[in-house]
Amino acid sequence: MTTHTDTGTPTTYSARPVPPSALAQLRFADDAGRACVPYTAVEGGDPLRCCLRLSVPGESIALVSYAPLRRWAAETGAEPGAYDEQGPVFVHAAECGGPAPSEEYPFARAGALRTLRRYDSAGRIVGGRLLEIPEATGEGFDQAFAEAFADPAVALVHVRAVEYGCFHFEVRRP
Repeated sequence: MTTHTDTGTPTTYSARPVPPSALAQLRFADDAGRACVPYTAVEGGDPLRCCLRLSVPGESIALVSYAPLRRWAAETGAEPGAYDEQGPVFVHAAECGGPAPSEEYPFARAGALRTLRRYDSAGRIVGGRLLEIPEATGEGFDQAFAEAFADPAVALVHVRAVEYGCFHFEVRRP
């Protein structure tokens, strides 16, 4: 998936949702071992990590515990050790087809605070950055990802909300 900034300039940074194979498992039992408990979104606005958009009222969603670094490590053979963590994410309670093509980074609200955690190929944290999302949201993220991947040790970046610490999406080295 190629994303574009809000100015229409193509970029090589792709926001990755929770993968379908992980979603199938999370919809049965989450990464903390708890059963998935679907419910109906009343107000909407929950950031869905399966399709990288906000929920709408009436959708069947679930709040599950997700360990993104653990799942990436299982794919790559990395050993993140103590850096392995899990946290809450909203997902559709049933398959949703994933994200629609977009020209913007997901959940990019100007003024919101995000932390961008950088990990090396062994799954260890090698830095991070606080980002207050600017009005030009795409340019702000592009600059932060370019800064992260300027370090050859960085293999992937996790974007998290500062307020709750929730995982929003992952970007891998282009």
